[in-house]
Amino acid sequence: MHSADTHASSHRIGIDLGGTKIAGVIFSPDGELLDHLRAATPRDDYEGTVAAVADMVARLKTAAGRQADTTSVGVGMPGSPSPTTGLIRNANSTWLIGKPFQQDLTTALGQEVRLENDANCLVLSEAVDGAAAGHSCVFGVILGTGVGGGIVVDGKVLSGRNLIAGEWGHNPLPQPRVLEDPAPPPCYCGRVGCIETYLSGPGLSLDHKRHTGDALTGPEIVRLSEATKEHASPAADQTVRRYIARLGSALARVVNLLDPDVIVLGGGLSRWERLYQDLPDAMAPHVFSDQWSTPVVPALHGDDSGVRGAAWLWP
Repeated sequence: MHSADTHASSHRIGIDLGGTKIAGVIFSPDGELLDHLRAATPRDDYEGTVAAVADMVARLKTAAGRQADTTSVGVGMPGSPSPTTGLIRNANSTWLIGKPFQQDLTTALGQEVRLENDANCLVLSEAVDGAAAGHSCVFGVILGTGVGGGIVVDGKVLSGRNLIAGEWGHNPLPQPRVLEDPAPPPCYCGRVGCIETYLSGPGLSLDHKRHTGDALTGPEIVRLSEATKEHASPAADQTVRRYIARLGSALARVVNLLDPDVIVLGGGLSRWERLYQDLPDAMAPHVFSDQWSTPVVPALHGDDSGVRGAAWLWP
């Protein structure tokens, strides 16, 4: 239960707008989960996406039997609104870019909506009552269709002056040539060699295909790398080793810059036990300290972390 639940005077709705699915939850004022819904995201359809989110909010309100003026709505999404124009930027769901999403959603719902980057929502949820509860400074990562990062300090999202704090996925991967990639891949954002192009699910698949010629999904690569000896795939194991080395190198730079109390991983690729076994050794050569003990842990609330955090965007 969120620490402020007992003080809330309204129901809370949280929406997690992802590249492939939309998740929604509604909590009672005392923090009880009343309903949980999922729907497919209308990809490449901006108007359809606004309508789908509005429809989910309406269904959640109906399920709880509440009116619009007694229910807050928070939305987590890829990217963020520009602080100058209010238009969405930096979203790997590219059909949202350049659109007044918060304004259009507010109009569609007839009430104010709070919007936040999806990684910020995940880390807020985990910092409040998840895997990082009780810690002051938390860095959270989404390893999924894209790669996002978020920061919470003393229970509050650190958004930054330009609303881009935690945009870790669009820094260049540290030392890409050392990590066996002489030609950094292009990113949708217009740059090349972004962390996201290596550490997202599609990035893992593309890396494997570049090295082997085989087109496999991320889960298939992981499964083959963990297969019993007679079914093991040395090529998949090498892909996994490259992935962990890259993730370790990139997370070590977060430790050097922010030195968080804990790092929380969410998203589809975070459910992989080998990550937590091998990451300390992958990070160690790059951490600028004689000793370090930063734990890297999976999100306690799993796929629900982002949508729960969106509900907590309101005090």
